[in-house]
Amino acid sequence: MTVHPTDHPNLDHPPGKADAILQRQRARESSARTYARSFPIVPARAQGMTIEGTDGRRYLDCLSGAGTLALGHNHPVVLEAIQRTVSSGAPLHVLDLATPEKDEFTDALFATLPSSFADKARIHFCGPAGTDAVEAAFKLMQTATGRRGLLAFTGAYHGMTAGALAASGGVTTKQPVPGIAADVTRLPYPYSYRCPFGVGGEGGAQLSAQYTERLLDDPNGGVVPPAAMILEAVQGEGGAVPAPDAWLREMRRITAEREIPLIVDEVQTGVGRTGAFWAVEHSGIVPDAMVMSKAIGGSLPLAVLVYHEDYDGWLPGAHTGTFRGNTLAMATGTATLQHVAKEGLAERAATVGARMTARLEGLRTELPTIGDVRGRGLMIGVELVDPEGEPDACGARPFAPQLARQVRAACLDRGLIVELGGRHDSTVRLLPPLVITDEQADAVLDRLADAITTVTAPQFTGVQA
Repeated sequence: MTVHPTDHPNLDHPPGKADAILQRQRARESSARTYARSFPIVPARAQGMTIEGTDGRRYLDCLSGAGTLALGHNHPVVLEAIQRTVSSGAPLHVLDLATPEKDEFTDALFATLPSSFADKARIHFCGPAGTDAVEAAFKLMQTATGRRGLLAFTGAYHGMTAGALAASGGVTTKQPVPGIAADVTRLPYPYSYRCPFGVGGEGGAQLSAQYTERLLDDPNGGVVPPAAMILEAVQGEGGAVPAPDAWLREMRRITAEREIPLIVDEVQTGVGRTGAFWAVEHSGIVPDAMVMSKAIGGSLPLAVLVYHEDYDGWLPGAHTGTFRGNTLAMATGTATLQHVAKEGLAERAATVGARMTARLEGLRTELPTIGDVRGRGLMIGVELVDPEGEPDACGARPFAPQLARQVRAACLDRGLIVELGGRHDSTVRLLPPLVITDEQADAVLDRLADAITTVTAPQFTGVQA
């Protein structure tokens, strides 16, 4: 389907149908639903970066399934892989049996990994979600080291199952679960705009590394030798906060010298999102394990753990999952990985992302409610602030969560889907598909700028319309 702005609305979905579907959803689904609250729309069709609702309205999707849709909606290579696999008569569910599709996927995945990692790697197919791969990584390293504790970072997000949630930074989701983070030591992530040390920049990152090293070496520091450290090279739900490459290299040095396995969570950063096929490539570090999901399945559920063979000490059945034999996801994943590599879409993400970030930096000088613009590649965060509030030691103004929600709604009114993240959900996150065109990138920024201007103009003097 090719979507054009001038297309007529679909006649098979009358306007009232969407309201009825939304009403039934509210009445029948769990109160834990999230995106459905932010975007009261009912998608009926989608192609590339465009979603069409049952009412005929069209939206530019800058959420991309929270980073899942590297090639956007219904990309031809993904559809062809689905159709070919279904038509072939291949079994769609085989637990962990070997299949040609699994073999091809593993070949395609290992071909994208840094050779220094892939050459001695093993792969474990997990349940369908990234959080299960995180759990598998923890269990693997606990088994290999005989230790229990974990090192994790402020601002982190690793999933919603028990271990992954414990390692995540968000307090709200952990409060109802007493004692869930008892075995996790929380370390300061280098968040330059709101530096935990009040320094910012390179100095803040250096202090973070020094703090980590001294804490681990302090016999009275209270940290029992841990089973692993887990981190994101760019924090996603944390607000598109990139870790400096030098800091990542320090984390690798610190963990290697102390024989602490390093797990890098590439669930959202992988498959070209940050301008490299895998985010670890920017710094050149070689972790002991990488957790992968989202885009590796080509829009279908798939999660894997890839790790150094030295840690492969599991007994048969030590970590299983019914849906780890998803043949369709492996086929679409192979097609996606190969297409991203063949078409140079990681490099494209770096180019387009840099251009979008540069324009957003320009808007920052015009719109004082934009406190910070950051990210890497097509993983961009725009943190909104109260420009009239008192700045902190690093010059950051107070969070503006209500403003951010208003901007998100105004974007939706303008046909743009964006989601929030970061502290207090004050950061507008941009996660467009890697196939975004230059024209679509301009349209995204035009609509976002107009939304921010419209929402803030009545509140703050000095805002340019």
